[in-house]
Formats: sequence, structure tokens, C-alpha cells
Amino acid sequence: MSAQPRLLPWPGPAGKPCYLMSDADGTGYLSRLADEMEAVQLQMGAELIGHARLLLRDRKADPRELRYLSNRLIEALQDALRIAESRGGRLPGPGECKNNGSSQTSKGPNE
Repeated sequence: MSAQPRLLPWPGPAGKPCYLMSDADGTGYLSRLADEMEAVQLQMGAELIGHARLLLRDRKADPRELRYLSNRLIEALQDALRIAESRGGRLPGPGECKNNGSSQTSKGPNE
């Protein structure tokens, strides 16, 4: 088991954060599913940015369209921030390196 729980890219009940405790290599079913979901969320966000650029160039864009777009952009940004938090939480801390699933303090070349 990894010591650090993984923040999943979807909310739990009542919109609260959902975490996964998994093996250190992260190859279990739920870890792979979360990786796939993150990829889909990031791709959808990228496509939404393209749509937003087009809509914002249109001087005849309806306020309802812009409000709808704003809400979708907020959702995409929330997804991206959750993914960044999850991935950041899985990075080794300063002075640590991954070695066979365990963290060790790294030493300089003269130590």
C-alpha cells in the first residue's frame, strides 16, 4: 500500500473529495480508471478552450451562451485543479526519491 492516498478525479458522496488507498505501483483497476478519467477531463478542457475562443470572437454571442460557456469553463478548471492537486500529492517531497516503492533521503555526491 502507498502511504499517501490518491485524490480521485471525481467527487464522492455530497461532492466531497474521494480518495483511493492503493498499491505503490498504481496499476490497480481504480488507479487505471482514474488515470483514464483524468485524461478525458483534460482533453475535454482543451476542446472547451477552443470552443470558448470561437464563441468569444463572435460579437453576436448571446449572453445565455456566454453564461453557459462560463459555467463549463469553471467545471473544466475545477477538474484541472483537482488533477493537479492529486498529481502533486503523489510527487516525492524535497530530498526524497522513489526507490523500489520506498522513499529515501537523497544525498549529494560528496556525502
